[in-house]
Amino acid sequence: MGFPVGYSELLFPKLLFQVLSLLGFLRRLISTLLRFMGLHDFLEPDIAWPEAHTRMPEFESVSATLIREILPVVKFRDLLDPPETCAVCLTEFEKNDEIRRLANCRHIFHRGCLDRWMGYDQRTCPLCRTPFIPDDMQGTFIERLWAASGISEHPLVPAF
Repeated sequence: MGFPVGYSELLFPKLLFQVLSLLGFLRRLISTLLRFMGLHDFLEPDIAWPEAHTRMPEFESVSATLIREILPVVKFRDLLDPPETCAVCLTEFEKNDEIRRLANCRHIFHRGCLDRWMGYDQRTCPLCRTPFIPDDMQGTFIERLWAASGISEHPLVPAF
């Protein structure tokens, strides 16, 4: 027994490549004609790929700012038995890195990584989803949040 004479597997990719090339040529031709006639507003813009680095949002929530004030920042060299890498950026810690240690779950992250996480209004650990603020500090946190928001009366506390 031998191989069949026709190799359709080799013909199909060539044909597909030629059709795609023809479609690309037609797209460029129509695009050029529309630009020449001054109708370039009808063209769909090319895909804008996101930047490689992520940016912090322009406006931060009050809660993210307060959480940053509450969570301590320490140097990596001052920690006892820390993990080797940050679970957010997956890079190894260095001895002079600034670290944030979460009070509830004791996970540690680079300060910048956790601050970026909080900047997107996340209030839980990226690993285990434990809240950043411990239960015994929730009352203080809520009071500071209300004070920072500028609202005169707290809705949970009755006014006398």
